[in-house]
Amino acid sequence: MAIPIRNFCIIAHIDHGKSTLADRMIEVTHTVSTREMREQLLDTMDLERERGITIKLQPVRMEWKGVTVNLIDTPGHVDFAYEVSRSLAAVESAVLLVDASQGVQAQTLSVLYQALDQGLTIIPVINKIDLPHAEPERRAEELIKLLGCKPEEIIFCSGKSGVGVPELLDAVVERTPAPVGDPNAPLRGLVFDCIYDPFRGVVAYIRVMDGAITAPSKIHLVQGGKDTEAQEVGGFLPKRVARENILTGEIGYIVTGLKEVGDIGIGDTITAFGEQVEALPGYRQVIPMVFASLYPLEADEYNQLRESIGKLKLNDAALQFVPEHSPALGSGFRCGFLGMLHLEIVTERLNREYSIETIATVPSVAYELTTTDGETKIIESPADMPHPTFIQEISEPWVRLEVVSPSTVIGNIMELLSHHRSDYKSTQFLDEERVVLTYEVPLSEIVTSFYDDLKSVSSGYASMSYAMLGFRPADLVKLDMMVAGNPIEALSTIVPKSMADASGRRICERLKKLIPKHNFEVAIQATIGGKIIARETISAYRKDVTAKLYGGDVTRRNKLLDKQKKGKARMKQFGSVSIPSGVFVDLLRKDS
Repeated sequence: MAIPIRNFCIIAHIDHGKSTLADRMIEVTHTVSTREMREQLLDTMDLERERGITIKLQPVRMEWKGVTVNLIDTPGHVDFAYEVSRSLAAVESAVLLVDASQGVQAQTLSVLYQALDQGLTIIPVINKIDLPHAEPERRAEELIKLLGCKPEEIIFCSGKSGVGVPELLDAVVERTPAPVGDPNAPLRGLVFDCIYDPFRGVVAYIRVMDGAITAPSKIHLVQGGKDTEAQEVGGFLPKRVARENILTGEIGYIVTGLKEVGDIGIGDTITAFGEQVEALPGYRQVIPMVFASLYPLEADEYNQLRESIGKLKLNDAALQFVPEHSPALGSGFRCGFLGMLHLEIVTERLNREYSIETIATVPSVAYELTTTDGETKIIESPADMPHPTFIQEISEPWVRLEVVSPSTVIGNIMELLSHHRSDYKSTQFLDEERVVLTYEVPLSEIVTSFYDDLKSVSSGYASMSYAMLGFRPADLVKLDMMVAGNPIEALSTIVPKSMADASGRRICERLKKLIPKHNFEVAIQATIGGKIIARETISAYRKDVTAKLYGGDVTRRNKLLDKQKKGKARMKQFGSVSIPSGVFVDLLRKDS
């Protein structure tokens, strides 16, 4: 007789205790020995453990009272929402975790809506009930208001001490629907994640929807069209442990033996070789909206950077990249990210996992442009933007921004948003002390320093999440920078026309401080469509050519100075300005 299976995930706002609660579940179910147990067991990356955040989803198989329970631990940060969406597609229920001291936050609402859209059973849980400032009864009222659930359906627990964890596991077993699938049908497995093993090739994480898979056996990738072999199959305890098979409804892994990272995609359907099956609904194509270029610090590391980004993309479906070349920084890649933290994590992983240091350009967003010929295209880099005379209309992406904060700092937050071209929509009170502010705002206004500013004006108590709304027409211009009459494409940006003058002046002033002096005067100019809107001048480096003179007629001195002046005029006409790459690095650390 088959063992019953339950598949669930934990969803919550950042730092509400998902990974710690998962640790206690693993302990209570004796999935690993006491000797192997450690904090944040499912956070396998050093980066995750150092920052105290979950970056990658991580599955684990547990046994509880005769039932196989598969848990997927998910990230909480908005930049990794795509990881959450993939986890939700592989399970039947979600534990909605709320901190007993902080209550419902912005990302709590965001991940809850995702789970409801997937039709998952929601199990409400109040965590950290043993904290000094915990208010479990008040947080329970918030959940009742939010979900419309009954008070007795809410479970109170502590991920730190383990209180309430057995009751939570009981609730998971009782309330989570059993997986639906036909064990006698041909194999259909959904690939919800992949990693690259340097010794064994691509390892696919799958949820078997129909049939079963055994190893070794030949398999076929429906969307990818590739045939390969399942060299090994198994489950997560939480380390990969080989088994004979993965049955209907189970979560496990397949060692595919594929060596090329592009041969398999997340969301692909795996079936047995020779079978004709209908592909499973995969995942919507993720659309990165923040773009930055990555260049190797050392030019000869370009090929290594290309291979490393390819391997990262296998494990991070939201990352997109295309090659590009910059006269200033050499060969690199134009990359698409979901947000600033995503960009930061990718560059850090390249450094740690593949020993490559990179230079990242100023992040920008994608723009939709309609030319005078009626053609519509997406512009991911200012360098791709045509001359203003060829542009009929340009649109920028807008987002729906939700900010959860104490009611005492509403004024500060509204003041902050008034400086970011925002459109106020609504205020909703969660209770007497906390509110949800809803705004619509251009994505470009919040991708860089907005989150830090929000934390600053709210003393760290506000949280935010956002969802894409689409493109809206805007009065935008391309701001070009010229040094000694030559355009520097790496410094071009797209800005609102009303802010162009101030932006041009600021960049000119910073470049004046960063570019070293030359033997001739160097002009730094900010231009829009050929019109100069700001200028700074770097004075020439002056050598004292009269230092060796002593006594004599003044005409000798004037003769040497005139000779120097003519030489500088000649150099200004024919000389070129050398801009060290360090100048770009310093300038690209964009100020707020």
